[in-house]
Amino acid sequence: MIGALPAMMSPDMAATDSHALVLTTASSRDEANAIANVLLERRLAACVQFVAIDSAYVWQDEVVREPEVLLIVKTRAELFDEIGAAVVELHSYDVPEVVLVPMQAGLGPYLAWIDDATT
Repeated sequence: MIGALPAMMSPDMAATDSHALVLTTASSRDEANAIANVLLERRLAACVQFVAIDSAYVWQDEVVREPEVLLIVKTRAELFDEIGAAVVELHSYDVPEVVLVPMQAGLGPYLAWIDDATT
């Protein structure tokens, strides 16, 4: 655990080890939309946010700089493998980013909404 939760969280906040964010990038808004639609239709995500970004990375021994779209997927941690498989299936990249970021806590009703939307 990166840091301890506050000893006294407000009553509306809840500790969690079952919720997570999944980060992935797409080469275009169209690709991001296609990935998001499948994740939502399969109920693997409660929400997918898009952020236009500029990326610089090493690929095949070359430095590459290009625009991408970051997808932030709100979900349950147990769905990570299915999300990863869907991203790989739909993605244009040979090696897409698929990273799980566990949530430590969140607003209780928000976490319940994620549960409802992904079951």
